[in-house]
Amino acid sequence: MNIYDKAHDLAKALKESEEVEEITSAMKLIETDPEAKKMLDDFRERQMEVQQRMMSGDMPAQEEMEKMEKMFEVLSLNLNIRRLFDAERRLSVIIEDVNKIIADSLQHLYGSSL
Repeated sequence: MNIYDKAHDLAKALKESEEVEEITSAMKLIETDPEAKKMLDDFRERQMEVQQRMMSGDMPAQEEMEKMEKMFEVLSLNLNIRRLFDAERRLSVIIEDVNKIIADSLQHLYGSSL
């Protein structure tokens, strides 16, 4: 059994998943709505900035986090963006589950610390 072949099979299955198809479909619809696309792009840019700051140890102020939450709520009023966010969340859960399955399969090597 070749682990890399299995990884490629998993990657192919992810690409063909309902969640990825839903993300692709939602993105195509958002692309046709310039206002929604701009709002989403602005949100993603701010989200990336906040995440980078957090990774470097600079925790954002509570008011900044609340502002991001409000932006998310406003964006979620757009049905296509909400559809995108929902599909992204479902895909994220799948990826977390796969990571857990892999980590659990190796737990015997390191004891129960994983």
